[in-house]
Amino acid sequence: MSTSDTDIDDVRAETASDASPTDDPSDEEPDRTELLATIELLREENRRLRNEYARARQSRYRNTALGLAALGIAAVFGAVVFPDTRGVLIALGATGLFGGVLTYYLTPERVVSATVGERVYAAAGANGDALVDELGLRDDRIYLPPGDTDAVRLYVPRYADPELPVDRTGPIVTDESGRGLLFEPTGRPLFTEFERTTDPAETPVGIATQLADALVEAFELADSVDPDVDREHERITFAVSGSAFGDLDRFDHPIPSFVAVGLVTVLERPVSLSVTAGGERADWLVTCQLEG
Repeated sequence: MSTSDTDIDDVRAETASDASPTDDPSDEEPDRTELLATIELLREENRRLRNEYARARQSRYRNTALGLAALGIAAVFGAVVFPDTRGVLIALGATGLFGGVLTYYLTPERVVSATVGERVYAAAGANGDALVDELGLRDDRIYLPPGDTDAVRLYVPRYADPELPVDRTGPIVTDESGRGLLFEPTGRPLFTEFERTTDPAETPVGIATQLADALVEAFELADSVDPDVDREHERITFAVSGSAFGDLDRFDHPIPSFVAVGLVTVLERPVSLSVTAGGERADWLVTCQLEG
């Protein structure tokens, strides 16, 4: 045997001795059962965290209710001890007790995070944008008063300066001068809920203020909404900051849709909607131009 053959055999022997059972690729793969168990644990932990978050929110409401009730009881007790101020204390006590009971029984049973809501809308908004682009429709967004239906409709025309459709049952408008699509706006159910708790004002300034307050205080869809009414040009602009549902320039976003539906319903006139970046004034500017 030659020297070169001996060297090759030595190298092979060393390689074999260095190899170990751990070099088997199959041994390096994670155990499937262990992975499934880990995934299930993570899912369970997510469910637990969501339940804890909901309970914490409910607890905060109920603590507020208990605080109001305690204030009411203390005021009633004070009315007995201090007869000179009995009238004021009794009124304060009744208010506290009523507020406590109301807050306790109106505590929401389920809390949906803004992130979940935004993701649900994002899918619908993306579908709307894709449909409009595919059909070659314009970027115009016109909210129409009820016609043959009892509801406001969002009209997206095919051509510039369209003739507003008379038949608004939709969804396809086939009139030659007004081809386009009709949608049920996302803001309509929100406005229906708004009407349940608020008596809408009948003036542009009044309804604009009410809609802005509802977005912030009632629906908590934005951190701030500042309306500006231009009577001369019949234009209402809402400066919106801190949207809970992300960018407002997407298809039929709930915030612009809600204010447009509200204005159309109360003022009984079509509204042409546009959304632009707000610059230094706000995150977004929602402009509603009254038509007709």
